[in-house]
Amino acid sequence: MTLEAFTVSTGVVALGEIGDKTQLLALLLAARYRAPRAIITGILVATLANHAAAAALGTWLARAVDPQWMRALLGGSFIAVAIWMLIPDRVDDDDAANERSAHGVFWLTTVAFFLAEMGDKTQIATVMLAARFDAWLPVTAGTTLGMLVANVPAVLLGERLVRRVPVLWMHRIAAIAFASIGVAILLQD
Repeated sequence: MTLEAFTVSTGVVALGEIGDKTQLLALLLAARYRAPRAIITGILVATLANHAAAAALGTWLARAVDPQWMRALLGGSFIAVAIWMLIPDRVDDDDAANERSAHGVFWLTTVAFFLAEMGDKTQIATVMLAARFDAWLPVTAGTTLGMLVANVPAVLLGERLVRRVPVLWMHRIAAIAFASIGVAILLQD
């Protein structure tokens, strides 16, 4: 189950992150500061902190909530996130591009990503996946890897990636994945 928790978590978050506000934030930071190592490290640190806490909440819920109620809550939540996936995210862009050291870009990225993930669909998905699999470490590792799979290319390739990836189709595929998981959970005995 831990390998399944890891692989499902990686795939769901990687798909869910395409076109998400944090991916747009990664593009914005990469275009503005051109410090890919600092940005990628900031994304990693912020995601680990945010998703570790979210996965801890999910594993606690798996143990604290009656299994029938948990199944209904999880199934409904996955379907709700599937619908949410069809609503595109946007990041407000200000024109105040300023010079920052790599250290400053790291902290800016870390704080911005941590805050942007609060209540975001990938954080909610992390809670749900941890509750579903009752596996804190594999879900935290998987969702963090999923974030990196989606955001590192955005940092390294910048706007060229956005022009070539059909974001609408990635949102639709992610919505189907979330909805399928939700329906499967609801149909379990």
